Amino acid sequence: MKIIVDIMSGDKAPLEMLLGVERAVTQDFSNGVSYTLVGDESIIRSLAAEHKIDISKYEIKHTDIVLTMEDDPLTVMREKKDSSLGLGLQLLAKGEGDAFVSAGNTGALFSGSSLIVKRVPGIQRAGIGALLPLTNPVMLIDSGASVRPNEDYMVGFAVMGNAYMKALYGVDVPRVALVNNGTEEHKGTELQQAVYAKLSESTLVNFVGNIEGNKLPLGECDVAVADGFTGNVVLKTIEGMGKLLSGEIKAMFGSGLGGALAYLLMRKKLKNFKKKFDAKEHGGAPILGLSKTVIKAHGSSDAKAFSNAIRQAINCVNSGVVDIIAAEAKKMAEEKLAAQNTADNDASKSNE
Repeated sequence: MKIIVDIMSGDKAPLEMLLGVERAVTQDFSNGVSYTLVGDESIIRSLAAEHKIDISKYEIKHTDIVLTMEDDPLTVMREKKDSSLGLGLQLLAKGEGDAFVSAGNTGALFSGSSLIVKRVPGIQRAGIGALLPLTNPVMLIDSGASVRPNEDYMVGFAVMGNAYMKALYGVDVPRVALVNNGTEEHKGTELQQAVYAKLSESTLVNFVGNIEGNKLPLGECDVAVADGFTGNVVLKTIEGMGKLLSGEIKAMFGSGLGGALAYLLMRKKLKNFKKKFDAKEHGGAPILGLSKTVIKAHGSSDAKAFSNAIRQAINCVNSGVVDIIAAEAKKMAEEKLAAQNTADNDASKSNE
């Protein structure tokens, strides 16, 4: 297996990205995995020498062009197509790797992935799936790419999230819910109501109805389907609450002797608590619906978070989730056609 890595993109690039790859190499999940580093070769070699990293074990694809967070998403297809992000996607599309990991511009990575790597047949719109840092992992899809999706896109999100939780987390029958402002089927905008109706009729997912924001952290679903605007707000809110809780719990122990002793007694449990609700542990968000694995690492990723994003890419490849989604997409198209035929027949009978 070969993982292509964008070394130059991200708030802490290129050093933390390079250290993240080096960290990944030392982990068990990296056995049998090789890496292609995409970026400015002179900078990569200089950092490797400074931090005593054996660079000979990596393949380097040189480019000194960097796509910034401020660039327009379609820049990756135009004047910066040979940036580290753009070149990495081209290498993936050509079959020179099995997965691509980048902490770069989300819009550019999403657009570039869809246009360069391309979607699997039957998927109308790829979706960014984020694993919410909760007691039991919840796949939130879409979490930022499609702020104005249609109902067919969102049914696709449900099917892809369902396949992901089966393939990577071993959930036999994932509970799929629609993020909404109430549990009743008539709640939400016309979009949510239309999605509710289609998911209720689908045989491809175990749809459990609407879910409100206050129920999401309580383990009442395995896949949470949302439009990109709502999903991104939910994701950022939960990540922020995790940081707030960790900070407040730490502050409870104070700076005195009693607080220090209490902390020592609780240290292991507190460490596990922090790990459970730390978004860095999941590393990144898969862009589901593509013909190859692409992982969007958080823009502020440090070496640990970037290493976990690489781990996620490896797990996705090993799980075969891309092929599973392709098979489910075919079933989804067949189900849609059958529903249309039924509607046409009903309409024909009513006109007789």
